[in-house]
Amino acid sequence: MNDKAQVAEEESSGFYTKHKKVYPREVHGLFATLRVLGVFTLLGMYYVVPWLYWNGHQAVLFDLPARRFYIFGLTFWPQDFFYLAVLLIIAALSLFYFTALAGRLWCGYACPQTVWTEVFLWIERKIEGDRNKQIKLDKSPLTKTKFYRKGLKHFIWIAFSLWTGFTFVGYFTPILELGQSLVQFALGPWEWFWIIFYSFATYGNSGWMREQVCIYMCPYARFQSAMFDKDTLIISYDDKRGEPRGARKKSIDPAEKGLGACVDCTLCKQVCPTGIDIRDGLQYQCIGCAACIDVCNEVMDKMGYERNLIKYTTQNAIDGNKSSILRPRIIIYSVILIAITVALIYSMATRIPLELDIIRDRNALYRTTSTGMIENIYTLKIANMDTVVHRYKIDMTSDFNAKLIMRSEEIIVEPGQSATYSARVEADPANVKKISQDIHFTLVASDDESLKVEETGVFIGSGL
Repeated sequence: MNDKAQVAEEESSGFYTKHKKVYPREVHGLFATLRVLGVFTLLGMYYVVPWLYWNGHQAVLFDLPARRFYIFGLTFWPQDFFYLAVLLIIAALSLFYFTALAGRLWCGYACPQTVWTEVFLWIERKIEGDRNKQIKLDKSPLTKTKFYRKGLKHFIWIAFSLWTGFTFVGYFTPILELGQSLVQFALGPWEWFWIIFYSFATYGNSGWMREQVCIYMCPYARFQSAMFDKDTLIISYDDKRGEPRGARKKSIDPAEKGLGACVDCTLCKQVCPTGIDIRDGLQYQCIGCAACIDVCNEVMDKMGYERNLIKYTTQNAIDGNKSSILRPRIIIYSVILIAITVALIYSMATRIPLELDIIRDRNALYRTTSTGMIENIYTLKIANMDTVVHRYKIDMTSDFNAKLIMRSEEIIVEPGQSATYSARVEADPANVKKISQDIHFTLVASDDESLKVEETGVFIGSGL
C-alpha cells in the first residue's frame, strides 16, 4: 500500500481528520448581539481595569514581590489566600450550575478563547472580506494584493496580541511603570518572558488554532456530558419539522412537494465556528454560541416559515416528554452558590486587616520567678495588613488575675509588615487552680479602634 492510500484509509477510518480551515460566516441576530456585548464587556474590563486608580494605587494589582494584592478598595495578603480558595469553589460550582442549566454558555459567550477569537475574526473580515472572499483569496496564487492583505492582517493580529500580553503583565507590575520600562527597553527578564509568552498564546490560539483549541485541547468538551441531563437546555435542530430537507422557491408550498421546513441552505454549518452541522444532532464540538439559531431564523423569516427550526430546547422536549428547567439539582446549586457567595461577601466586608498570633515558649512549661510568681513566656506575632502604618496597644485578661509584662507599651508596625514581640505573663500561685487555663489577648490600634482582634492563649501552672 502506498503512502497516499494509507493516509486516505486512516482518514476514512477515523484515526484522525486532516485539518481544514473553518471560515465562519458573519451572522446577525439576538444571540450574535449578546455575544458581541459579552466581548465588549469582558475585553473592556480586561484592557481598562489596569489603568484605573484607587486610593493612590492601581485599582487591581497583584504585587507579588511586595506580597500585596489590591482589588479596588481592598488589600489582600498571603494570609488571605483562603478567599482565593473560596473564589475557585464558586467558579467551579458556577460552571456546574450553568452547564446543567443551559449547556455550554461559558464556551459560547465568556470563554477567553471565544472572546479573543471573535476579535481576530472581526479583524480578518475587515481586511480580507467576508467568508466567500476569504476562501477565494486563500485559493488564489500569491500576488502583491494577497501578500499585502495577509501581511496587514498578521501585523494587526501580532500588535493586538502584544498589547494583550502587555496588559496581562500590567496586572502584576504597575502598568505605568511597565510602560515606561518598555519604552526604555528596561524590562526585567520575567516581564519580557510573560509579555511574549502571553502574546504568542493569544496569537496562536485565536489566529491559527481557533476551533482546534475547543475540539482537541479543551477538556471541558470531553466531560461536559457528565453535567448534562435530559432537562438541560441544548441547541437542537427539529428534524421532525425540518425533514425531509430540500431546496425550493419561496412561492412553493413545501407540503405539496413533501418537504420539511429546512431548505438545505447549509448556512447553519457556514456560521458555525467549529464547522459542524447541527442537523446531525448534538455534538461535543458544539460550543453553544447559537449562531445557527440566528441564521436559521433569518432564513425562516425570508421564506415566511415559523421560526425556531433550530432552537434552545431539552432532550425531554425533543422526546415529547414533560420538561422542567427548574429541577432539584438546579435548586441545590443555586442555594449553595448563593450561600457561599453571601458568606464570602460578608467575610470580606467585615474583614479586619490585622492579625495576631500567640506562640507560647515550649522549652519550659513554666518557671518560678525570684518573687515566687509563676511565669509563662510568649512570642506575639503582629501582622499589619492595612496600607498605612499603625500603632497598637495590647492587653491581656484572665480569670486568675494574671499580669502581662512587655518592654514596650505601644507597638508600631509598618503597612504590609509583621513584627515580633516577647511577652511575659505572671500569676500568683495561689490563684492558679488548674494546670492549664485560658488567657485572652486583645490587640487594638491606637489611631483606629475599629482595628481590633482578640486571641486566646494557654497559661500553664502548677495547679496546686
